[in-house]
Amino acid sequence: MLEGMATKSNPRKDLNQSAFSILQQATGEVEKAAIDPKKKAAQESGRRGGLIGGAVRASKLTPEQRSEIARKAANKRWSTKKQSSGDFDDSPTPQKRRGVLRPPLG
Repeated sequence: MLEGMATKSNPRKDLNQSAFSILQQATGEVEKAAIDPKKKAAQESGRRGGLIGGAVRASKLTPEQRSEIARKAANKRWSTKKQSSGDFDDSPTPQKRRGVLRPPLG
């Protein structure tokens, strides 16, 4: 493995392994691993910067700019793809994912 490359501290577990781990932590058999102080400081610093950044950006924008940004966001959020007028349903159904096209019911 390369030097400095991050490793997963908790590889994926199946449901039973996760339940057992939670049970051990709850009963005190195993304590949670302590977070590295440098990592903790970096997390806190990043959060503080992120909390400040949005407010500073908003204060520098004019009301018209904020309105335009909000309008674009709302349009993107509420826009939907118009369904084609074909005989087949364009929604991602399990049949379509398998390559089987069936006409819509009803």
